[in-house]
Amino acid sequence: MSHPAQVATTGARGILTGLGFFGRGVGIAFRNPKLLLLGAIPAVLTTALMLGGLITLGYWAGDLATWFTPFADNWSEWLRKATRFVAGLAVVLGAIAVSVVAFTAITLVVGGPFYEHISETVEDSLGGVPDAEKASFGRMLFLGIRDSILLVAVAVLLNLPLLFAGFIPVVGQTVIPVIVACVGGWILALELSAVPFTRRGLTLKQRHRILRRHRGMVLGLGVPAYLLCAIPFVSILAMPIAFISATLLAREALSRRQDSGH
Repeated sequence: MSHPAQVATTGARGILTGLGFFGRGVGIAFRNPKLLLLGAIPAVLTTALMLGGLITLGYWAGDLATWFTPFADNWSEWLRKATRFVAGLAVVLGAIAVSVVAFTAITLVVGGPFYEHISETVEDSLGGVPDAEKASFGRMLFLGIRDSILLVAVAVLLNLPLLFAGFIPVVGQTVIPVIVACVGGWILALELSAVPFTRRGLTLKQRHRILRRHRGMVLGLGVPAYLLCAIPFVSILAMPIAFISATLLAREALSRRQDSGH
């Protein structure tokens, strides 16, 4: 691990650093296929569930768009169809935005022991964690479910206004998706880095406060992880890679915290 003074974690250089951690995660995963397989197993089940939900939503998207836009009933046919197409697209994109966070949350809960083993293996290869806490499976499960519910709720609340902003012509199809990816990437990084922080006895609130000091680095890792996890089947391999990458990122952020003394 690089010395904290040599690693940028904010601004454009921080984003590149986050991308670098993601690249390192890819390398570690493919050099250790057992870890990749362990992380992929829970993701298979969650991918099937999420894909089924999104297909169902896509089927009903037209009806939902009509329900959302009763004001367009008396408009000219082309304008009504265009408005409802944009509305349906906004609904689907909003659902995908939340489903990626939910996918990660459910996968981490279902595959808790697998991901704890992956995180421990990666950290041990980098020197381990002195005085790491050994929480019971029950406590780790409780913390995982509690934090996941909270983060999914935050994702829903943040994406609701973005869903309505998606109705704005041009802006809704250009700027809003970028904002959605950044919000989703941030929440995803918070989810994926849970185990390294929990092993050190740190809470979700402390995790957020520490990672907030390294926004560029977090977004540099979180956004590509978010985009890959949004692609069905690709998410199966993206999940363990993103988790390994987040473990590296968390270790860097935590080493800086120790050096700064807070």
